[in-house]
Amino acid sequence: MSERLEKGLNMLRQEMDKKVMSFFSSCVRCGVCAEACLFYTETRDPRYTPIYKTEPMRKLWNSEYSFWGRLASKLGISKPMTEADLADWEELVYDGCSMCGRCSMVCPLGVDISMVIFKVKHALAVAGFSPEGLVGAVQRAVDIGSPMGITMKAVLATIKHAEENTGLKIPMDVEGADYLALLSSNEIALYPEYLEALARIFDHAGVSWTLSSEAYEATNAGLQIGNKATAGQLVQRVVDGAEKLKAKNVISPECGHAYTALRWEGPNFIGKAYPFRVVHILELLDELQANGSLKTTGLESDRLTFHDPCSIVRRGGIQAQPRNLLQPIAQNFVEMKDHGSMNWCCGGGGGVSSNERAEELKHTVFNRKKSQIEELEVDAVVTACSNCRMVMEEGIEINEMDIPLLGLTELIAEHLAEKSN
Repeated sequence: MSERLEKGLNMLRQEMDKKVMSFFSSCVRCGVCAEACLFYTETRDPRYTPIYKTEPMRKLWNSEYSFWGRLASKLGISKPMTEADLADWEELVYDGCSMCGRCSMVCPLGVDISMVIFKVKHALAVAGFSPEGLVGAVQRAVDIGSPMGITMKAVLATIKHAEENTGLKIPMDVEGADYLALLSSNEIALYPEYLEALARIFDHAGVSWTLSSEAYEATNAGLQIGNKATAGQLVQRVVDGAEKLKAKNVISPECGHAYTALRWEGPNFIGKAYPFRVVHILELLDELQANGSLKTTGLESDRLTFHDPCSIVRRGGIQAQPRNLLQPIAQNFVEMKDHGSMNWCCGGGGGVSSNERAEELKHTVFNRKKSQIEELEVDAVVTACSNCRMVMEEGIEINEMDIPLLGLTELIAEHLAEKSN
């Protein structure tokens, strides 16, 4: 047995907890999850059936943990797993799964398929079976601080432009601020207007906030590749930055996997609870609006809809907040046919957007989102995830669709009421 195969199998064994074993014992392979996965619905390739992506772990469970599997192994009639098996599933789980969790929502037996797929990714990452693009992103995140290679120099340049455009001072390394705001690489490189929107909104609402020169990046490439140790290292960087500045709250920006990594998985990755609260920007804006600190004015006359980011809405539970924020300013708001917790993924989550090998497949599965948008005949789509926004903008351009993509935080900033003296 090769060293890589041994590493992969050993990690699968470590991930084989009682919950996973009960899932495999319960799964009747009914195929209901297939119709919930856009990688299957848009390709009709049975290999993209969600439960099939868990096959390496199921094979190990069957051969080492089930009665009949153990018997077959003892009799020498079972087929052992090989490096080729891991290589095959490396492509399936990294190219053909966005970790959106829609499959887990429809399983009649309650199998959390996406959770099992993440465990498979963890074993593959540890064994060295991961796409080059994601491996490079992880290395840049560890060495430089950003999966896109965004340095502090680039952050400072973005801050300078934001200050020039808003006339407001962007606080940096302020000790004792109520909120430490994080940024994703996409927001620094592609959507710098997000930072400008934060500055305007927080000035309007009187929020005490700061950025950190040591913990500015929200995106967690370790979560995307499935490496728990690296994910924990990147989470700890944020924790250290927040503790150093004595921040009471840490704001996760418009980035789905950043929120999942920090809010839900982070304490598990580092093995301890946080000394601060993690809040998504939409949660904070909703709180500010509810207590009267955030006041908007004016109405959008365009017909708008909202794309629910999977990690924020379905997996994160932030479903009412974006609608609460849109209600006062969007007079012609319409919901997609499948929305909220059952919305369809943009197709680029889970690291797919960073995986160059998956480009063609990503463009194919975007057809599901394309259909959702076109049947509404809207003037613009609002979302709250910079990765979703980037993926959808690319899909819209390739399909020659004339539909603008709007960030919700920026839209709110455009409707701020004048501050009363």
